[in-house]
Amino acid sequence: MATIKQEPDAAPCGGIELHTAHTLNGIKVAILLEELKEGYGKEYTVFVMNGSERETMKHWWIRIAPGGKVPCVIDRDQGRYAITEGHAILNYLTRHYDPALQYSFADPLEACAAEQWISWLHAGLGPAQAEAASFYRFAPDRQLGPTYYFYYKLKRYYNELNNHLAQRGYLAGLEGGRYSIADIAVWPFVDAIGVAGMELESYPNVHRWWRSVRERPAVGRGMRVPGGRPFVYSYEVGQRWAVDDPGGMRNAERPFRDALEAARQRFGD
Repeated sequence: MATIKQEPDAAPCGGIELHTAHTLNGIKVAILLEELKEGYGKEYTVFVMNGSERETMKHWWIRIAPGGKVPCVIDRDQGRYAITEGHAILNYLTRHYDPALQYSFADPLEACAAEQWISWLHAGLGPAQAEAASFYRFAPDRQLGPTYYFYYKLKRYYNELNNHLAQRGYLAGLEGGRYSIADIAVWPFVDAIGVAGMELESYPNVHRWWRSVRERPAVGRGMRVPGGRPFVYSYEVGQRWAVDDPGGMRNAERPFRDALEAARQRFGD
C-alpha cells in the first residue's frame, strides 16, 4: 500500500500525491494508483483528508483544489499539476503512466466504450445510489414516496448493468472486454450496493463481475486507502456482519427494510 501522511509539509519532492478521504470516489483513484504501482512501480503518497483538516488547511487547499474537493491528485513530476474529479483523474493517470495500456485502450471505439461507462456511473448509477441511500438509510424519518422512487430508479441501473455483463467479463473492450478504468470506476459503487438496501446476489452477472475484479490484489489494497479497512458499507463488511452477528444485523436493518416493504405495499412492486 502507499505511504500515508497526515501533513502536507511532509510531501516528497517528487511523485504522485493522493489527497483523499475514505469515499467511493477516493477508492477508485486509489485502486488505479495501486494498479500502476503493481504494474509499473509507480509510487504514490496518500494524504488523509477529513472535515476538520480541510478547515484548518483551507488557506492553501482551496488554491489547489477548487471547492476543496477530494479526491485530488497532485503530480509533482509535472510541476505540481493538480487535478480533481474522479473521471478526469483516471484519464490523467492512464495517459501519463500507463504506456502499455494495461488499464486503458488505444483503439478509439474501445476507449469510447470505457468513457461511456464511466460517464454512466457519474451521471447515472452514482447519483441514483446516493439518492436511494439517502432516503432508504440516512433520512431522519422514513418517507415512503422518495424511498420507493429512488430505490426503483437505482434498480433500473443495476438491471442495465446486469444485462450488459450477461455475455461479457468486463465493461469495455472488444468481444468479452478486458479490465480497464471503466471497471475500476464502477466497482467501488457496486461494492457498496447494500447501502441502498439492495443485494448483490440479485444481479448474478454483476456479482460474477464483482468477484472477478475483487480478486485483483491491487483492488484489495486500494479499497483500504486511506483508512486501512474497507468502506463501511462494502459488500464484504456486510457479509462478515451477517456471519458474526446475524441477529444484530437483522435488528439494525429492520427499520429500513420495513419502510421499503411499506413503500412497496403502497406503490406496487
